[in-house]
Amino acid sequence: MNEIFNRPYVIAEAGCNHKGEMSIAKDLIATAALFCKADAIKFQKRCNRELLTPEQYNAPHPNPANSYGKTYGEHREFLEFTADQHRQLKEWCEEFGITYSTSVWDLTSAKEIAALDPQFIKIPSACNNHFTMLQWLCDNYSGEIQLSFGMTTHQEEEEIVNLFVKNGRNKDLVVFNCTSGYPVPYEDVCLLEIKRLMETFGSTVKKIGFSGHHLGTAVDIAAYTLGAEVIERHYTMDKTWKGTDHAASLEPDEFKSLVTDLNAVQKALAYKSKEILPIEQVQRDKLKYRGK
Repeated sequence: MNEIFNRPYVIAEAGCNHKGEMSIAKDLIATAALFCKADAIKFQKRCNRELLTPEQYNAPHPNPANSYGKTYGEHREFLEFTADQHRQLKEWCEEFGITYSTSVWDLTSAKEIAALDPQFIKIPSACNNHFTMLQWLCDNYSGEIQLSFGMTTHQEEEEIVNLFVKNGRNKDLVVFNCTSGYPVPYEDVCLLEIKRLMETFGSTVKKIGFSGHHLGTAVDIAAYTLGAEVIERHYTMDKTWKGTDHAASLEPDEFKSLVTDLNAVQKALAYKSKEILPIEQVQRDKLKYRGK
């Protein structure tokens, strides 16, 4: 009867929603910290020449309306911050009192971000099977590693977690239930996968999390009550901005409400400390039927 729900840890995933502008990135940091009260904000780091084939780099963006360049490679380069710029982002996060992190998509980016020694590094679903990168992080980065399981088979999940077990790093690993889509319809969110992950890996890894690409915030509350202690949502200053992720992101007012509601639910998730609570005793004395 003494089940305890830890306080939810909420990550504002800014990703590339800064539109390639450091001033917007700073606004995202300040707003997430001071207004939304998020615990962390997360960006992205890619070495596009390493990540993309020449054909992919030189191809047109699949959705030209969202492109910041003539080719997909130019688009990605426009949105990319350098390692020094990420160092500045981390300094701003420290200034505003929020944890800095970044998703790394390739080995070069993993090395650059690990050099900044953030509290945690995220591995996105798209490259959770990049075992060379995962091994390098196990060997060279001592912080927490968060990893999403979008578009991943159960066998692949086992292989990924086993790599961390073999390296003695599984208690530094947080795995996220995730459906890869932008946005994801409710019927494809599949929240009960959280229960499966808890049953399969709950005693092996550090925590189970939830990374959502759906609309609204009701699903995140349910994810937390099902056992996801870390909640990650895309975050933007304006859903109408050009870019792929904005439409499936939360604006500051929504993100603030999410944090407030999660913290309220955490307080409410408890058994009664006694059969009649003090707040009830007052009403019992006044209202309870006393007849026979």
